[in-house]
Amino acid sequence: KGMALPQRIPFPPEKICMDWQQRQRPGAGLLNLGNTCYINVILQCLTYTPPLANYLLSHEHSQSCQQQGFCMMCIMEVHIRKVLHSSDSAILPGAVLRDLKFIGEEFEIGRQENAYEFLRCALNAMQRACLSGSSNTDISSQETTIVHQIFGGFMRCRVTCLRCQAVTDSYKAFLDVSLDITAASSLTTVLEDCVTPRELDLKECFKCSKCKRKVAASKRVTIHQAPRVLTLCLERADRWTGRKISKFVDYPEYLDLRPYMSDTAGEPLLCSLYAIVVHSGDTCLEGHFFCYTKASNGLWYKMDDESVDNCDTHTVLGQQAYLLFYVR
Repeated sequence: KGMALPQRIPFPPEKICMDWQQRQRPGAGLLNLGNTCYINVILQCLTYTPPLANYLLSHEHSQSCQQQGFCMMCIMEVHIRKVLHSSDSAILPGAVLRDLKFIGEEFEIGRQENAYEFLRCALNAMQRACLSGSSNTDISSQETTIVHQIFGGFMRCRVTCLRCQAVTDSYKAFLDVSLDITAASSLTTVLEDCVTPRELDLKECFKCSKCKRKVAASKRVTIHQAPRVLTLCLERADRWTGRKISKFVDYPEYLDLRPYMSDTAGEPLLCSLYAIVVHSGDTCLEGHFFCYTKASNGLWYKMDDESVDNCDTHTVLGQQAYLLFYVR
């Protein structure tokens, strides 16, 4: 209700396979060419995202791809297959490095960059690849590609007039959620704060369609449609000073999204943690990225460029996480 229906669905959701099709040890590590750790961690997290890996390993995209030149989906298909099936302990993500400017024009080889920015650019590049050759596609249809079917969800913003109680709803698609952790000690408290209604003052100029005038109102943002893979960024840069927020924020192995949904009634909506990205270093502008991912064999591994070492869940849950990946 209130959301436009897509004119066509590029990728039907029933075709998505959420469970690993084959179980195996983790694949190869990734060589660092100098300050390319931000690329490596995101590639590893995407490689161990089950529905994405299943789709790319099926060759479905490359068999129908008509794109000339750069195609991020084709690059990821080759990369994931190479990582998971390589007999080498580490490989070079050569195609990604070669086409870095096509993924995000702001990136430069050898320069310190941000893993979260690379993730967003990589997903956007994959989305562009999915829409290649389909001009004039309406916005709602664009939000049903394989990228959006896996990573995408919808937020609902409900504004309630405090004079007559009339409600106005608007919806926005998202591929990731960025969270302010300045005053938080745990992920659940951050999420609770996000869905707590806040009062808008008259300066924020909400005009009630029923009252026909500017009124005081309250605003509440909730997850209206949960993604199959929820990607969360715990903002480590202080918004005012830019300094790194180096504190531990507690996050669970299993997260119930139901309390943060527009409809809080019904069964729990459980997500399982399968990857995290950690930034080590005193400031946000320097340091090193590494990650922990759960392989298809169900075990956790620390992936630090070329090294891939098994670890336990307790270690994973004790990190100063920067990015969190949960799968439904």
